[in-house]
Amino acid sequence: MQGVPASFDFPTDSAEFRHPAHRGGVELYRAHIVRHAFEPHAHAAFGLGAIEQGAERFRLRGAEHLAAAGSLVLMNPDELHTGRAETEGGWRYRMIYLDAEVAAEISGERDWWFADAVAADASTARRVTALLDRLWQTASPLAFDSLLSDLLLQLAPHARGRRPERAEAPPRFARVVDFLQAHLDQRLTLEQLAAVAGLSPFHFLRRFRAHYDATPQQMLMALRLQQAKQLLGTGMAPAEVAAACGLADQAHLTRAFAQRYAVTPARYQRQLRG
Repeated sequence: MQGVPASFDFPTDSAEFRHPAHRGGVELYRAHIVRHAFEPHAHAAFGLGAIEQGAERFRLRGAEHLAAAGSLVLMNPDELHTGRAETEGGWRYRMIYLDAEVAAEISGERDWWFADAVAADASTARRVTALLDRLWQTASPLAFDSLLSDLLLQLAPHARGRRPERAEAPPRFARVVDFLQAHLDQRLTLEQLAAVAGLSPFHFLRRFRAHYDATPQQMLMALRLQQAKQLLGTGMAPAEVAAACGLADQAHLTRAFAQRYAVTPARYQRQLRG
C-alpha cells in the first residue's frame, strides 16, 4: 500500500497485536523495542503486562518510571505515557489491554485502580509472562477465558481498589477533554479550548499542562490515535480513518500511529485479521 512502510524505521524493532475472536474488549500485544521511542499516547483500557528482558523508561502521571526485567507494568485506562529503551538491547515485553468492564466481569471486582505503574515482583512477572504467552498461543475459547481469569488473579494483589479522588481531573479540564473527544475531526484553537475551561488562553495552557503533563495538542493527538485504533479494528480503510480522526491524510495517520503503537495501521489490520 502506497505510503505504508513494510517495517519499522529500525529493523531491530518488532511488535504484534492479537484480538481473540470470541472475547471483545481484550487485546494482546508482544514486542521487542530497541530504537523506537513512543510518542505520548493512551489506551482506553487497562494496560497490564511484564518486562521479559532489558528495561523500559517511560513518563506517566508527571514522573519518570523505569521498568526492568522482572517488573510488572500496570497502567490504568486513558493514562498518557511515553516509552523508550533504557538498555542498549532494548526491552522485550508482553501486555494485555483489557476494557474496564471486561476486567470487572472476569474478576468480580469493580473500580480497579493501580497506584503504582511499575511493580518489582519478579515471581509474579514470570507467571504473568507465561500466562500471556499461553493466551497468545491457545486456539480454544474456553482455555483462553480460563487463562484470562488466572491472569487477573495474579494481578489482583497489585490493584488498590477505587480510583482516588485526587486523580480526578478538575471539572473545567474534564470538560475540555470531552470537547476534544467530540471534535476530533476539526481544527481547534487554543482560544476555543480556553473558552471551554473559562480561562485565558495561555493561563489555560499552563494549567492544563501542569495537570496532565501534556499539552492540549498532545492530548488531542492521543485521543485521535485512540479513535483511529478503534476504527481500524472495524476494518475501515486507513485513508477513511485519517479523515474521520482529523489527520491530514493516510501518510499522517501512518506516521502518528506507528509513533504511538509501534506498528503501521495496515500492519495492525493484518495482525487482527491473522
